[in-house]
Amino acid sequence: MAQTEKKAGLLRRTSSSKKPLKEKVLLMYEDIFTKEDPTKSNPRFWDELFLMKVNLEHLEGKLEALDGDEVVKIRDNINSLFHHCVQALAEEHQIKVVNALQTLCALFRGVHQKNKSATGFDIINMLMGFDKAELRMKELMESLDSLLCGDGSESLKSLCLKLLLCLVTVTDNISQNTILEYVMINSIFEAILQILSDVSSRARHGYDAVVLLALLVNYRKYESVNPYIVKLSIVDDEPTLDGLGRVIHHALAEYNRQYKEKEEENQGGFFSTLTSMVGSMFIADADEKLSVQTNEAILLALYEAVHLNRNFITVLAQSHPEIDIATAPAVPIPASPTTPLGTTPPSLDMMNNPELPLDPNLQTSNLLITFLKYSSIVMQDTKDEHRLNSARLCLIILTCIAEDQYADAFLHDDNMNFRVNLHRMPMRHRKKAVDKSIPSRPLVCAVLDLMVEFIVTHMMKEFPMDLYVRCVQIIHKLICYQKKCRVRIHYTWRELWSALINLLKFLLSNETSLLSKHNIFQLALQVVNLFNMFITYGDTFLPTPSSYDELYYEIIRMHQVFDNLYCMVLRVSANAGPWKEPASKVTQALVNARAIINHFNPKIESYATVNHISQLSEDQVLEVVRTNYDTLTLKLQDGLDQFERYSEQPREAGFFKELVRSISLNVRKNVSLSTMSQDVLLKEFSSIS
Repeated sequence: MAQTEKKAGLLRRTSSSKKPLKEKVLLMYEDIFTKEDPTKSNPRFWDELFLMKVNLEHLEGKLEALDGDEVVKIRDNINSLFHHCVQALAEEHQIKVVNALQTLCALFRGVHQKNKSATGFDIINMLMGFDKAELRMKELMESLDSLLCGDGSESLKSLCLKLLLCLVTVTDNISQNTILEYVMINSIFEAILQILSDVSSRARHGYDAVVLLALLVNYRKYESVNPYIVKLSIVDDEPTLDGLGRVIHHALAEYNRQYKEKEEENQGGFFSTLTSMVGSMFIADADEKLSVQTNEAILLALYEAVHLNRNFITVLAQSHPEIDIATAPAVPIPASPTTPLGTTPPSLDMMNNPELPLDPNLQTSNLLITFLKYSSIVMQDTKDEHRLNSARLCLIILTCIAEDQYADAFLHDDNMNFRVNLHRMPMRHRKKAVDKSIPSRPLVCAVLDLMVEFIVTHMMKEFPMDLYVRCVQIIHKLICYQKKCRVRIHYTWRELWSALINLLKFLLSNETSLLSKHNIFQLALQVVNLFNMFITYGDTFLPTPSSYDELYYEIIRMHQVFDNLYCMVLRVSANAGPWKEPASKVTQALVNARAIINHFNPKIESYATVNHISQLSEDQVLEVVRTNYDTLTLKLQDGLDQFERYSEQPREAGFFKELVRSISLNVRKNVSLSTMSQDVLLKEFSSIS
């Protein structure tokens, strides 16, 4: 007995000293990476390979380790592996399909990582052989389309989308990914639409489908005819557009919910006690950390839908109950190991509910409201380029909405009132707004609130000039609609006027530092012309005659700002230099504001002298204004209600190229098939097989 134990012990020691046996799949990979055809020694090589669990890391590593000569030697084997992967997608044996999809992903990634400097044609040649590429990619895309549209496993559909996302994002610049030419020719657009229009498929795969669509739309969009752009622009199927809207809505709503949760966490406990002791000087820093990770991929999808498809505008206004996504149990979604705020899809159960019981006490919402709330979060902090770009994209989307006639109609519809709780940046000089105090109003009021909030909170050293210009343009487009359609909304216009005057004051105070970087006269002209719109046409869209009186009161009260601006632009326009012409335009635009100030100020002073009053009240000033309108002469200025319509190219082309590059890198990082629970997938299909 003792001898047997001793022998067993010796055997164990002897076996442990040997090299561990390699997995069979690794040995088979080694056969592929020799110049011999692996089927010569094993005719069933390819059948057996796809029954083996894929070792993605090893396969990608082997591809990346190849040098130039080795690539040439084993190219036939790589081509053969690609061909057999595509063939395996048609197999009934589901494990083979899973392993083929994962192997294809490793091939796309590994070959591109190794050959970053190679041309697209060289990569195509290495992967599938240039002479057979068209046929191979046609077969691949047809198989993926069939798997996505069929009644098969949801896990397989998810894997197909992951593979497509992997293929689209293998290069930093998707427009340099020549393989995508075949994805353009063999379109999967209809498969994406089918996913979005079906409630169950949308719940499971909608997020990946929308991100994939947004990326494909941006492939060489300025260089050639992109069929995905053409097809997206003419979609008019209501369930499909609604499905697209729901995916975007729930992704943004989930971000808003996560942000609100973190905000509430920061406002409680020790942090709250500390800030109440020392004031609110640290609040801005705390909030800054909350909005570090935004969701540009979903935002890009919203932009493309709004910009390309006029039918999608109706989806923005479709009302449904406002629900807290966290209240229902979430179905787990395969995600990357780290999931930053706002980058993961929302819980499936919420996306799976097309109809929800309406509670009369429940606040209704829609995609536009959720987007406005999202914008109010990401626009709070624009200190780095990433957040600046997010805010810029939000404003571009709002620009497209503001100049759309149908969108303007529902924005101003007095029968569609909503209570929109926008996030406001904590500032030392103002109290935090109480949500319950916000009235139910037409949605245009929330858009204007968002613009005013941005204007008030971003007058800083690193001045975001581009965002301010867009902001003022959006306000101008909305007012043009109000003037054209004689729409009178009950809005606190004084807040807007005050914000605009303070903006002019900021430009004056920082003239030297700002002029070294920006054309401040362009922005000043836009602001002054907004006042000209109110002065010239205010009687057609301001809610009451007293609102018009208040406009004059604000101009008179803050006359020093307009006087100083006039002196500054007069000084600059008198000298030769790059700012002479833009400054002179502001000089001309100030004619009516100066006429109001020069007309009413002497009359106010006279009224004070006659009545022996050292300082007039607001009501007394308003009384002087009302009684002296008749003798005021104003100049009618042309073109105040005209604006240049938004055009992506050429002005925005550079911005979108960089944005898509950033999104592509992020998607590539987060789409990880190796973490897509291979064991779970294989277990699922083993039980089927």
